[in-house]
Amino acid sequence: MFIPRPSLQQRILDALRHNPAVAILGPRQCGKTTIARKIAESLHAEYFDLENPLDIARLSAPLHTLQDMKGLVVLDEAQRMPELFEILRVLIDTPSCTATFLLLGSASPHLVRGVSESLAGRIALVHMTGFNLMEAGPENLTMLWNRGGFPRSFLASDDNVSFDWRTNFIATFLERDIPQLGIRIPSSTLRRFWTMLAHYHGQVWNASEFARSLGSSQKTAARYLDILTDSFVVRQLQPWHENIKKRQVKAPKVYIKDSGLLHALLGLTTTKEIQQHPKLGSSWEGFIIEQLCSMVWIENPYFWATHGGAEIDVLLFARGRRTGIEIKYTDAPKMTKSMRIAMKELFLDRLYVIYPGKTDYDLDKNVSVISATGMDRILAFINREET
Repeated sequence: MFIPRPSLQQRILDALRHNPAVAILGPRQCGKTTIARKIAESLHAEYFDLENPLDIARLSAPLHTLQDMKGLVVLDEAQRMPELFEILRVLIDTPSCTATFLLLGSASPHLVRGVSESLAGRIALVHMTGFNLMEAGPENLTMLWNRGGFPRSFLASDDNVSFDWRTNFIATFLERDIPQLGIRIPSSTLRRFWTMLAHYHGQVWNASEFARSLGSSQKTAARYLDILTDSFVVRQLQPWHENIKKRQVKAPKVYIKDSGLLHALLGLTTTKEIQQHPKLGSSWEGFIIEQLCSMVWIENPYFWATHGGAEIDVLLFARGRRTGIEIKYTDAPKMTKSMRIAMKELFLDRLYVIYPGKTDYDLDKNVSVISATGMDRILAFINREET
């Protein structure tokens, strides 16, 4: 079964129209190859899969192979051949070059130094995740939350098959993908750390606590966190600091980015098991945060919290507007003291409370409760289509 992703595809095409190179970045198996092949077919592009021995052989002399190509050239799993980035810089800077390059990678520019150093100023980055709610359909909200957005997990024949796929993905990621990035950490150690993160999901990062549990230094714990973040399986939600007298939280919150992977790490197979688990609220919160980032195209959201207890789950800055978002897994959210403080201290233009119910309603002036299936209202507000 193929689920079209027109909005994402258009973002990639727009980026290609205005840049000599574009990189689609995201975790393995999130659908990068599928959408790149669709684009390649429509534009009659040259396609190189750097996990295919035949394509690797074709690029044994990359400058000679690529220098006369025209139109779109796709390089899948580009991080496997980092020497390409310097060659691409030479080609792009050649006046006679008419090719445009689409790179696919499952590691961030922090891990693939060639992108950030050789192609700085020449490449646009498009971040990609698995399916979002707009693509999966609002009728599949619960299934998407349970299974996560990885195509093979979401489209599995049942929850058990989906769970098995995610379990295998975790093992393959740790045993094969991480070593291929040149990272030499025992897979069992990184798995233990990742599982600890799952139980810490939605909480403020505490390096000393993780270091004690691992029997390592805080620096080592922070390094493990950065590796999983740069591999697109963990999100560090950064804190926002306002110029106020209250003491504010300065450490990031940590989340497993894909809700399906979170549930697999916690050993949760069905929606019923999730709803009975202590991490229910945190799981819902992380799921909605990723939906927001994917659907509203916000790549760097923040949270805000004071040591006195006031907080906002997500703080978005876009088009000159400050939008606050609270995420509640409850039947009927109500106005809270924390929301009033945030509205006042952060000068919010609008505050939305997202919950799993179906009815939208207002709590106060510029404070609205909306269904998770109606998050397009936030995009409309940011784009000044809603007042």
